[in-house]
Amino acid sequence: MDFPKDLKYSRTHEWVKLEGKEAVIGITAYASDELGDIVYVELPEDGEDLEKDTAFGVVESVKATADLYAPLSGKVVETNEPLEDAPEVMNEDPYGDGWMLRLALADASELDELMDANAYHEFVEEERES
Repeated sequence: MDFPKDLKYSRTHEWVKLEGKEAVIGITAYASDELGDIVYVELPEDGEDLEKDTAFGVVESVKATADLYAPLSGKVVETNEPLEDAPEVMNEDPYGDGWMLRLALADASELDELMDANAYHEFVEEERES
């Protein structure tokens, strides 16, 4: 499985794409594959403050329910509202139309704590083996 090189990744399988002083956040293809068919997603409200490594929403699939964790701290600028009616897009296009939210960063240095594509690939391989 390949992971886009221009993104950063968290240990809880969220991806981050930096766009100026904002970050676009979604779940990785690995996470969506592991979950199976996603049938429901609950996202935060616009304007909500998120703290790094805390739960901000929920994703439900035919296999499991999982919390979504903020890979960075900041204020929610926009959520991907179409996902409420079509959560399966998170399976079909996790790095494109399946994005979850846009965050105004509180501390850009938190990006340094995330993994690049190569490190995330190694992390996923270790997780599969355990």
